Amino acid sequence: MAFHVEGLVAIIVFYLAILAVGIWAAWKTKNTGSEGDRSEAIIVGGRDIGLLVGGFTMTATWVGGGYINGTAEAVYVPGYGLAWAQAPIGYALSLVLGGLFFAKPMRSKGYVTMLDPFQQLYGKRMGGLLFIPALMGEMFWAAAIFSALGATISVIIDINVNISVIISALIATMYTLVGGLYSVAYTDVVQLFCIFLGLWISVPFAMSHPAVTDIGFTAVHHVHQAPWLGSINSLDIYTWLDNFLLLTLGGIPWQAYFQRVLSSSSATYAQVLSFLAAFGCIVMALPAVLIGAIGASTAWNETEYGVPDPMTKKEADMILPIVLQYLCPVYISFFGLGAVSAAVMSSADSSILSASSMFARNIYQLSFRQNASDREIVWVMRITVFLFGASATAMALLASSVYGLWYLSSDLVYIIIFPQLLCVLFIKGTNTYGAIAGYLFGLVLRITGGEPYLYLQPLIYYPGCYPDENNIYIQRFPFKTLAMLTSFFTNIIVSYLAKYLFESGTLPPKLDFLDAVVARYSREHMDKATLVKSDNIVLNELAPVNPRHSLTLSSTFTNKEAFNYVDSSPELSNTEDN
Repeated sequence: MAFHVEGLVAIIVFYLAILAVGIWAAWKTKNTGSEGDRSEAIIVGGRDIGLLVGGFTMTATWVGGGYINGTAEAVYVPGYGLAWAQAPIGYALSLVLGGLFFAKPMRSKGYVTMLDPFQQLYGKRMGGLLFIPALMGEMFWAAAIFSALGATISVIIDINVNISVIISALIATMYTLVGGLYSVAYTDVVQLFCIFLGLWISVPFAMSHPAVTDIGFTAVHHVHQAPWLGSINSLDIYTWLDNFLLLTLGGIPWQAYFQRVLSSSSATYAQVLSFLAAFGCIVMALPAVLIGAIGASTAWNETEYGVPDPMTKKEADMILPIVLQYLCPVYISFFGLGAVSAAVMSSADSSILSASSMFARNIYQLSFRQNASDREIVWVMRITVFLFGASATAMALLASSVYGLWYLSSDLVYIIIFPQLLCVLFIKGTNTYGAIAGYLFGLVLRITGGEPYLYLQPLIYYPGCYPDENNIYIQRFPFKTLAMLTSFFTNIIVSYLAKYLFESGTLPPKLDFLDAVVARYSREHMDKATLVKSDNIVLNELAPVNPRHSLTLSSTFTNKEAFNYVDSSPELSNTEDN
């Protein structure tokens, strides 16, 4: 393939435009808020992100390179088709559920990161443990989409994959480094516009190519391959449900999502943003679905791509850039390439910022340097943005199974963090002992279930498992959801068992080595509003807990405060108004 100077120029112009918007947003950040809360302005944008920018940035966080390329691939692959393109509906439902049940309690309590409520209730040790799967999810996701971007660019303009990955990562890291959430949010507006325009412009040209059969006919008829609408085999129903629940429920407990929720100017706005982003995810998936259908309806031997087809060449994951390259005019394919690179950068910058925000606040500040100045926290964030960006780039260049690592880490987010989030927000009385037990049970059940992408054989063979072509056993049983539910109920049972044993005197107070029952983090001292201002946070204040021996079942297990969003605290009201 020839080197395309025009394509390279188009990419450079696009990247420079994105960088310019990011730097402008960084300048805007410097002029926002007082000098004393600069770190909070970087993490949550001063809590004044409006509906328009907020809706764009929350949508762009989900609509990344993996989302667009993966949706097109699922529709294209014979035997799977649209029936297995779960990401658009799954992530849209995830945002709806997040808006209905999680956005308002998180925003109304004035948290700064997703890990704040865990450290408030379970302490800094548990916060550190939960940081691990959260960090893994963000980092491997960023690495996976950087890797996809390099391959995409190399398909169309034929430049070195490593160079394209490094330059893309540098641009995304640079504007995130200087501007924080403002830079990420405002560049997301530009990127989402480019994605929408670039892909929709490409679709009519690709559809009108002489080698493409009418996609309405190939949706239900076998022409070049199986119909692209796809089907779900009766044996795969439980696998489909397991994956769908993973996307829907596992898509909630991500810092990238809650960073947008917590940056909203009010709790109600946080809900509205979630609903707008759910609609945006569906709309942005439509061109990707059509491109996948076009790929499935193309006689590739009649194009410059030749034979065999992309599926036979094991290039199904690159079907979107292949359609842009071989079925569209050159200038259109370059425009579409800009759309794909925009999708990648819009997700990568969010992941890098999310990881650095959690580290700077929940690990560095709350666990080690509680008296750190705001300026110190800002510099820690800048250093970690650079380090995490460099690490994601290195993994994209060196790791052979980045997607496998991301699948495993995203499973851990679903299996470990989601049930913990349910407990910390809605279940009254859970404690650190239950949280640790639930964490370990969920982790063990997930690891022992195996992972084909990492060639990891299962230790537990659930009903219906079968070996693939590499003799790695595939689980049909919904073991991920089983692990999540086990983690959830283990947390509750162990928490109440520990509470009963200590409060009844069965175990002496000296054995409460985690200070989780006899002396625990006090709600009276660590008020919900104190998490908003860093100089008020003291995590080591302890207060005795009065034993409660007569509890009804409903009052024991339901945290009614989580459903009562109206807080009469004047401090919190002032915080919301600001």
